[in-house]
Amino acid sequence: MTFDLITALIGFALVSSITPGPNNLMLLASGANFGFKRTLPHMFGISIGHSFMVVMVGLGLMQIFNAFPMAYTILKISSVAYLLYLAYKIATNTTPPKASETGTGKPFTFLQAAAFQWVNPKAWTMALTAISVYAPPNPNFNAILMVAGIFALTNLPSITTWVIMGREMSRFLNTPKRLRVFNITSALLLVGSLIPILL
Repeated sequence: MTFDLITALIGFALVSSITPGPNNLMLLASGANFGFKRTLPHMFGISIGHSFMVVMVGLGLMQIFNAFPMAYTILKISSVAYLLYLAYKIATNTTPPKASETGTGKPFTFLQAAAFQWVNPKAWTMALTAISVYAPPNPNFNAILMVAGIFALTNLPSITTWVIMGREMSRFLNTPKRLRVFNITSALLLVGSLIPILL
């Protein structure tokens, strides 16, 4: 990969990782509801899980969608249904942030966050774009690993900002009413992030 291509990939990875989407909105809610420390497995699950997805797409998953377009449609429908379920769970969470930080409530585990990437439409778009646009034609394994590694190194600092924002917001969410408004707003934003997919 050339220097210009690597620079362009870093820019794409940064913009796509730090902008609002299902992962970041869920991390914002998790940071507010469970604190930074309990959200760490969720963060690492996203970063490592998405990098693994990029590798798998580079090794040939993209060809499945090209050969069977219906598979992508099925994935999209399943993803939307699951994200609507997660939005409902966020909207109905009423556990105060301080109680959550001491053990009440359940943030995403590492494996849950990693598995979530496979039903996250934005994660799929990022992975497919990274391989089809920024990897060289017919990339070898080293080139695929480089693309995945750049995403991992760019993604983790980007998503961390969302958790920190959520944690800082938690000091204002010290009443059930404020927490309820925040969680419902987060859930609506999560649903709103589906609009580009549906269109």
